[in-house]
Amino acid sequence: MSRPTPPSSDASFAGTPLGATIAAIAPRDAAAERAARDRLDRMTKPPGSLGVLEDVAAQLAGTAGTCPPPLPTPAAVAVFAGDHGVHAQGVTPWPQEVTAQMVANFARGGAVVNAFAAQLGADVVVVDVGVATPYAVEPSPALLSRKVRHGTDDLAVGPAMTLEEAQRAVEVGIEVATELAAEHGCLVTGDMGITNTTASAALVCAFTGATPAAATGRGTGVDDPTLARKVEVVARAAARVPEQPSTPEAALTALAEVGGLEHAALAGFVLGAAAARVPVLLDGVIAGSAALVAAALCPAALEHALAGHTSAEPGHGIALRALGLRPLLGLDLRLGEGTGALLALPLVASAARALREVATFDSAGVTEKS
Repeated sequence: MSRPTPPSSDASFAGTPLGATIAAIAPRDAAAERAARDRLDRMTKPPGSLGVLEDVAAQLAGTAGTCPPPLPTPAAVAVFAGDHGVHAQGVTPWPQEVTAQMVANFARGGAVVNAFAAQLGADVVVVDVGVATPYAVEPSPALLSRKVRHGTDDLAVGPAMTLEEAQRAVEVGIEVATELAAEHGCLVTGDMGITNTTASAALVCAFTGATPAAATGRGTGVDDPTLARKVEVVARAAARVPEQPSTPEAALTALAEVGGLEHAALAGFVLGAAAARVPVLLDGVIAGSAALVAAALCPAALEHALAGHTSAEPGHGIALRALGLRPLLGLDLRLGEGTGALLALPLVASAARALREVATFDSAGVTEKS
């Protein structure tokens, strides 16, 4: 495949769903955030005593443009699934067919993400954006077929996909976010794709300048020889993106060069949520690397994102620091699927509920400190 050529900078994706979405994204509402901070300080508690949850509550108000903000319920998890040509490099012991098998498992409700979502009353939708092998499952509203292609090409030897395919996958994510935002108060990122931590590490290197050794982890638990091979593969891929993307066009080019179809869709999902003014809760390293792409496409989009947790993958912490996002949990998770983000959802909901329902000193007749 020939290397992607960036579109001209004056195009700015005009006339496309991507361009329209970027144009629709605005920063958080400063007045609503100030109102939230003021109310938090007047609530029947010492100022600042809810710690990070006060930041979350103010951010939710800024996203919604009102104080107090609506509760982030019900929530919806979108599990974007895709395969990777880099599987041929032996960077995982897992067969590629597992991606398709897990898609069927998600659709039937048998995965960890389904169990966690059921506990919280959240909906789960699995989106096939690039699964390479067939899967057998009955038609279900929980399974959306939005396939751009049957997996990417091998990022170790050349571009993973074309610019057109990368943009189509981003727009899949935008479309899914727009649909889910109409009936949900919070969107949650999920992912599935054997070897997708390899592409994630390459994206983290490309967008942050991190070294492959620092950004590459063991994924599903690979041994030392496989990890060394994985680091070498990431190094080869990242070397083809010698400069950190500084424009939206360069971001899309880097995504096409070393990313995955599910990464592209997740980037679009973040953009779509921001355009709809609905908070998006990020999961692990796959979402973190995709959020780097989204931030380069439209920096204001990340103002509406929350980091659910920090995973055991080293590239995730690098991505979150680059994005300026503080994770709500740190449980050494490395499953993906949206599981870590779902575990953080009650914290986000509690922050919103406190801002809505806790009395102020005046309304409760409680004497403030002198």
